[in-house]
Amino acid sequence: MNGHRDLPLTDLGRQQARQLARHIKDRELVFDAVYASPLDRAFETAAIVATALGLAEPIVHDDLIERDFGTMTGKPVADIEEICAPDIIKAENVTYFLHPDGAETFPELLARGQRVLDFMARQHPDQTVLLACHGDIGKMIYAAATSTSWRQVLTDFYFGNTDIIGPVDVL
Repeated sequence: MNGHRDLPLTDLGRQQARQLARHIKDRELVFDAVYASPLDRAFETAAIVATALGLAEPIVHDDLIERDFGTMTGKPVADIEEICAPDIIKAENVTYFLHPDGAETFPELLARGQRVLDFMARQHPDQTVLLACHGDIGKMIYAAATSTSWRQVLTDFYFGNTDIIGPVDVL
């Protein structure tokens, strides 16, 4: 699990970003701005998409960074249950840990997701913005935008790499 580790985008990730750009073009989606996490893997994804769409370079927004995994950073996903049980949530495709030492909690992450939405609504009223972020923060942005509980989003929704979540209207 990477969390805040700043690893480069893989070749597969670059391929997925190019496929995402084609998908956006095919769906005729139009964006006014592109924002990205400060981590290289998300920023490069955003840059590939922005370039393919003829948009300006992505703007780094620190609140789009992945959840801080605390002591779980760098650990294999297979270790979650052994290390973190019973403080876990098991969903169909993912097991989430809730309270390892030093980790950001989901309520904290949800509050950060709301800050992202508030910022975008202030900076880009009546515009469509592409956010390139990471799984857990992406889910909490979705939870905040749809007024869905963080627990429900974790258990009921699965978002893979380069999935389009939205569009979501933010008032």
